[in-house]
Amino acid sequence: MLFNHFRTSHEFETRHIGPRDGDIQTMLKTLGFSSLDEMASKIVPKNIRTSKPFDVVGNGVSEYELLKQLRGMVQKNEIRQSLIGMGFADTITPTVIQRNILENPVWYTAYTPYQAEIAQGRLEALLNFQTMIMELTGMEIANASLLDEGTAAAEAMFMAHGVSKVKSNKLVVSPKMHPHVIEVLQTRAEPLGFEIILQEPKNFAFAEDVFAVFVQYPNTDGAIEDYRDVAEKAHAKGALVVASADLLSMTLLTPPGEWGADIVVGNSQRFGVPLGYGGPHAAFLATKDAYKRLMPGRIVGVSVDAQGKPALRLALQTREQHIRREKATSNICTAQVLLANMASMYAVYHGPEGLKKIAQRVHLLALVTAEGLRQIGQKVASEPFFDTIHVTTNNVKDVVAQADRLGMNFRVKDGNTITITFDETCTRDTACKVVAAFNGGKDFDLDASEEQCAIKAAWPANFVRKSKYLTHPVFNTHHSETELLRYIHKLQNKDITLTHSMIPLGSCTMKLNATTELVPVSWPEIGKLHPFVPVAQAKGLIEMIHDFEKKLCDITGFAAISLQPNAGSQGEYAGLLVIRKYHQSRNESHRKICLIPSSAHGTNPASAVMAGMEVVVVNCDDQGNVDVADLKLKAEQHKNELAALMITYPSTHGIFEEAIVEICDIVHKNGGQVYMDGANMNALVGLCRPGEFGPDVSHMNLHKTFAIPHGGGGPGVGPIGVAAHLAPFLPTHSLVPEAGPKTGVSSTTSAPWGSASILPISWSYVTMMGTEGLKKATLVSILNANYIAKKLAPHYPIVYKGKEGLVGHECIIDLRGIKKTSGIDVTDVAKRLIDYGFHAPTMSWPVVGTLMIEPTESEPLAELDRFVEAMISIRAEIQAIEDKKIDAENNPLKHSPHTAPVLLANEWNHPYTREQAAYPLAWVKENKIFPAVGRVDNAYGDRNLVCACPAVDSYR
Repeated sequence: MLFNHFRTSHEFETRHIGPRDGDIQTMLKTLGFSSLDEMASKIVPKNIRTSKPFDVVGNGVSEYELLKQLRGMVQKNEIRQSLIGMGFADTITPTVIQRNILENPVWYTAYTPYQAEIAQGRLEALLNFQTMIMELTGMEIANASLLDEGTAAAEAMFMAHGVSKVKSNKLVVSPKMHPHVIEVLQTRAEPLGFEIILQEPKNFAFAEDVFAVFVQYPNTDGAIEDYRDVAEKAHAKGALVVASADLLSMTLLTPPGEWGADIVVGNSQRFGVPLGYGGPHAAFLATKDAYKRLMPGRIVGVSVDAQGKPALRLALQTREQHIRREKATSNICTAQVLLANMASMYAVYHGPEGLKKIAQRVHLLALVTAEGLRQIGQKVASEPFFDTIHVTTNNVKDVVAQADRLGMNFRVKDGNTITITFDETCTRDTACKVVAAFNGGKDFDLDASEEQCAIKAAWPANFVRKSKYLTHPVFNTHHSETELLRYIHKLQNKDITLTHSMIPLGSCTMKLNATTELVPVSWPEIGKLHPFVPVAQAKGLIEMIHDFEKKLCDITGFAAISLQPNAGSQGEYAGLLVIRKYHQSRNESHRKICLIPSSAHGTNPASAVMAGMEVVVVNCDDQGNVDVADLKLKAEQHKNELAALMITYPSTHGIFEEAIVEICDIVHKNGGQVYMDGANMNALVGLCRPGEFGPDVSHMNLHKTFAIPHGGGGPGVGPIGVAAHLAPFLPTHSLVPEAGPKTGVSSTTSAPWGSASILPISWSYVTMMGTEGLKKATLVSILNANYIAKKLAPHYPIVYKGKEGLVGHECIIDLRGIKKTSGIDVTDVAKRLIDYGFHAPTMSWPVVGTLMIEPTESEPLAELDRFVEAMISIRAEIQAIEDKKIDAENNPLKHSPHTAPVLLANEWNHPYTREQAAYPLAWVKENKIFPAVGRVDNAYGDRNLVCACPAVDSYR
């Protein structure tokens, strides 16, 4: 018994959960309860509470033990020099970027920059990313990143179909694109009825109509091909040309925008982002300005603030899913912001000349190696290449064995073809070892090869880049570590993140991202793994992956898990594909109707359409619950064609719907499957298992419930759990069959396990918290939300409550009445909260004119009380307007947020004091954050769209 005093199994639980036990009792007393379980009994329906013990999750471990355990696992990985290529290349992450962005909580705990006034730093870094992509690819506009190269190509396919005037569902795809890109294209094309013609574009006669032609530049074998003629023929027939391009090669090669490409996609991974066994990495999509309204993903644009000063914001947001729903251009609702910011800083640090030098060194190593291989009698492809050598040999097995002995991985393309891709980590010694692998392991002197390369002609002139790139001062200034360090900190000082205060965004679960969980992301045992190494070389990480799958099955009650989807939207899509393939296996391909409640997140209908389904909307009642009678009517009406119901649980309004079991039964009785959107799973873990109360498949947002940081708008991970009858249809991967069942749907992402390098974050969270810790976290998240609702109820109407008058893990306050009596709307309150040091709750979703608040379990009572006090103080300011004590237009809310230059100006034409504007409550002075810009003019930004770094003069 004495030993129990020394146990550390629950140590992390007290680090993660904000309120102390005494605080929990104080909040429970405020709500009229004596225990967390008593509170839960009044909120969570009894018929969905789990009664089975959790057998796999465990009792929790300390942070020290966790790192020791995980280190033991990943040390089983074998780190080789991987020259496999296929769009993934090892890279050198500048340590100043690793320490100050990748490992910096100011950058990784930030949210998507919807509140632009307190996100100017990361918005500028993203604008740099867009500028970098535009100028390197030679295109007119680029987005602020996509999920990976394969999904970027798939998004380009859907976009090209929307842009092209050709009435055709056919597209030509070069077989020399990277195989994982082709696979994702095929996955996406089939449900939409698109037909892929896998043929060399230069051999395609254009005798039949196609809407797009896809090429790889340079191609997967390494060859640089001239696509000018292909582009001319395609355009003459009304087809668009999509190029998947290597970003580093663009410093030397003629960019696609100059030879006729209409859309350019690719991966920025080799710009300082670790391989990480496949992700996360920031992909990109660049195109012509004329097509900007059909672009997927987010776009950062330049606007002005209330004082006319340049200010950045997310532009053209009316394209997004929550507005467009089933008519959206894409279901993508996130990006890879943290990784895009790393890549953009890599370009800022190296500058155009530094990038060019890296590219030249990589190219020279490939040239010297190719010449050495020729000198020992190997057959090397004669076409011009950048970094990849294509070798035909009869001794593939012997060469691979020698490479293995020398600590290298090559790509074996087929029985007599090997490709070798060089990267910036390669040296002359690497080149020597490559030649030795083909030379029976014997050393070979490369001096003669170097001399031959020095006298050989360069690429043909039509391949050589002549145009300038990265000319803006930001890419030509910060080349010393001192300069870059100060630039990074200059940007981060403009943003509010979890390092400053609570981010109470409803449906976003901005909980603690513990340092211990993040530490392994930087370990080379994970970061140095190429996604297509032999699985035996990744056995340590795969062991952790399989353990995590088992733990998620234990938590959710599902029979099987796929960790492949690399965003919540991708989880939705993958889950619907699984349902679709299940129906097909039963000869019921005609089941294509997807029922979706009117309250659903916009990604739901967008995902359903992408999966080849037809959306039928189900009504909701006044409390935001599914109208069961309407659901039953429509399920029975479409019983012969019903494929699925998509339902968020708890609901998008944060409520545990009492009828969830009945809802699932109705769908099942009419032949459909139930897809549960797991956006709100933070209210279920440890209390309820979705796999037990009706859903057949659900995605889980690891970047919400399971502690992966939001990174300023990505990365995210959206794995899916499925019931036993759907397990055979989980996603697989043609290049790594071990990633899924043989009968599964084809890959939805480029890498077999998606964003594998950040899976240890969530595994660590679950392992450290243990069963009881996870349950307590859920209960405290519900407690914190109900405490805030109780405290704010006398001041703001709380809409959407359960039958006991309580909320789930989030609450919605209604400002519609306030707008009628005062003219103050949700935007005014959101911007005024900035003056108090807070990021706003979720605005006008799921109901226009409301704010949705989710405090999570990580926020301590003192922070909750500060937020409540701020909201009550704002209500008093609104009351002053209602009582006509202050002007309806000239007041602290309408002019918020207040910047330091405004507050320090000689002129002050407001009926409230400067102190009231800047320090509305005494405690604000202790940690005051002044926004970098005033209220941003959204309409101006859309009318005058600028999506690249503006000229320096514009800031004067």
